[in-house]
Amino acid sequence: MVCIRCKMVVQSELKNLGLHYILVNLGEAEIMENITTEQLNYLSNALKKTGLELMDDKRSILVERIKTTIIELVHYTDDQLKINLSNYLSEKLNHDYTYLANLFSEVKGTTIEQFYLTHKIEKVKELLVYDELTLSEIAYKMHYSSSAHLSNQFKKMTGLTPSHFKSLKNKRRGSLGNE
Repeated sequence: MVCIRCKMVVQSELKNLGLHYILVNLGEAEIMENITTEQLNYLSNALKKTGLELMDDKRSILVERIKTTIIELVHYTDDQLKINLSNYLSEKLNHDYTYLANLFSEVKGTTIEQFYLTHKIEKVKELLVYDELTLSEIAYKMHYSSSAHLSNQFKKMTGLTPSHFKSLKNKRRGSLGNE
C-alpha cells in the first residue's frame, strides 16, 4: 500500500468482514481476531479488485516494507535523516543493510538507492508543478546539498533540467487555454 486511499480500502474491507484492526499502515495491517481461510480468501479477492494484493511470503513482505519505508520518508515526512539511508533502513526494519540491499535488488531488479532517488525526483517534480517553492527551497526541503546538486541529479534521471520540466507544464497549460 503506498497511499492513504489504499489504507482506506483495506480498512473498509476489514470492516466489511467484521474484523477489527489495531492498525493499518502502508504495507501492513494488524487485526485483533484470528482470520479464517474463508475471510482471507474474501479479503484477497476484494483487494485484487482494487489493484491491491495480500502478501504472505516473508521476502516479498520485507521488500514491500523497504519500499513503504522509503515512500513514507520521501513523500510523507519533512524530517531530514540524521543518519545515512542504509543505517536508517537497518534500524527501522531490524535487518542488516547488506541483506536488505541484496534482497531488494534480487526481487525488484534495481537498487534501494535507485528506488530512493527515483522517489525523490518524483517528489521534486510534484513540487515543481505546484510552483509554490523556488528551486533552492525545493533543494533544501528534499535535503540536497545545493540547487545545483538537485539540478544535476534531476537532469541525469529525467533528461530535463528542472526549469525545462517546469516550462513544459506551463506550455501544456497555455495550449489548453488557447483552444
